[in-house]
Amino acid sequence: MSVLDDEVLTVAGLRSAVLDGGIKPSNIAAEVLKRCDAADPAIWISRASSQDLMAEAKRLDGLDPADHPLLGIPCAVKDNIDARGFATTAACPAFEYRPEADAEVVRRLRAAGALVVGKSNLDQFATGLVGVRSPYGIPGNSIDPEFVPGGSSSGSAVAVAMGLVAFSLGTDTAGSGRVPAAFNNLVGWKPTKGLLSTTGLVPACRSLDCISVFALTAGDAAAVAEIVSGFDAADAFSRPAPENISGPSDWEHCRVGVPLDANLDFFGDAEAAALFAGAVTTAERLGATMIPVDITPLLDAARLLYEGPWVSERYIAIQELIECDPDAVHPVTREITLGGRDPKATDLFRAEYRLAELRRAADMLIAEIDVLLLPTVGTIYRIAEVEADPIRLNSNLGQLHQLHEPAGSVRRRRAGRVPARWHAARRDACRTGLPRQPAAGAGRRFPCRAGPADGRQPDAAQRFGSDRAGAG
Repeated sequence: MSVLDDEVLTVAGLRSAVLDGGIKPSNIAAEVLKRCDAADPAIWISRASSQDLMAEAKRLDGLDPADHPLLGIPCAVKDNIDARGFATTAACPAFEYRPEADAEVVRRLRAAGALVVGKSNLDQFATGLVGVRSPYGIPGNSIDPEFVPGGSSSGSAVAVAMGLVAFSLGTDTAGSGRVPAAFNNLVGWKPTKGLLSTTGLVPACRSLDCISVFALTAGDAAAVAEIVSGFDAADAFSRPAPENISGPSDWEHCRVGVPLDANLDFFGDAEAAALFAGAVTTAERLGATMIPVDITPLLDAARLLYEGPWVSERYIAIQELIECDPDAVHPVTREITLGGRDPKATDLFRAEYRLAELRRAADMLIAEIDVLLLPTVGTIYRIAEVEADPIRLNSNLGQLHQLHEPAGSVRRRRAGRVPARWHAARRDACRTGLPRQPAAGAGRRFPCRAGPADGRQPDAAQRFGSDRAGAG
């Protein structure tokens, strides 16, 4: 049985098969084309033609896999990240342009032999956590299409979950690389700000933006992260990876911070609350030392992202378009972004003063723990619910992601999401079946995720449930 017979594709599996000579990049490309042709077209904004993809794959056939760690491995690139040969739209047709060069992270992937299949759909201008704000359609949630796929990196997540590609690039300013992972049973990795270059990225909040990775396993995400990470002198926000980072390599020596009950809001979703409690119990059973922590300073800092002057960065990013042609922007995106015209310089300085106070409190909190264990989201919503109440429900999904920005980014911490428990979709008693592969569609349970605050915990993350997503 070939690795291509699996419903899902993994970096490790394809890498092993290519090294063994069992398959070539052109074999992989042919299978990917077949899968993409049969899949939801709303996953993509643009795809390589069959001729172009096969021509690139045959070129890769002639390369030495020993020198190209991602040789022939298919990936998707979120369509706010430049990739030569594809238009960049950020899910706004009026914004479309054709880049002359790859974004730095895409250049690194291609140098490693990766096969770029296409540009994936997103919430327009990466503004949203729901995945429904795109004129190119709504990528179907890989578990149940009645529910939001998560955003803003919706297409990037669904492409991996549906087995169209082995990994994908997304972005994560305030959860866009973790909420879609939660809703599609994936590992979502957000790096320390500046670890991955943002050269060639359409900014959302430029001072906070991060390019992220979606994969089926923690090991796959780590393999891709190793290739795309690195200092880029052309990126004013890039910085070298910190050296001599030390920390526990297993749960037995790990101090795990657990938020107080008063810090968490599951928005009436009792099952989600119970699932997170179960995840905490699992970490404790594995030998971790559980430490209750009051994350109020982090929550207060998180509110500054959307309630403070940082929303002005979203306005700056598309100022010319939104002023000259406001109807070209999705109505919800337009409403949010135009709020960025109002803050004054005095508002920014007041927010910076407050942030400095909260940063000091966060330093003291983080010093006592190795990992901060959090639910990825408090609940999940149906598409119809979000369309009826788009801003409030979106904000609910971001409650625990925004605490990394700006406070978490200043702390130079990484954030990740790994599978922990399955959530039978609330208010629907029929969704109680056992997990199946993503391509099986409806009837699946939703994964509730808890992840490390620092990216140095992949081994512990694998032990937490299984290295393979969905085992929880």
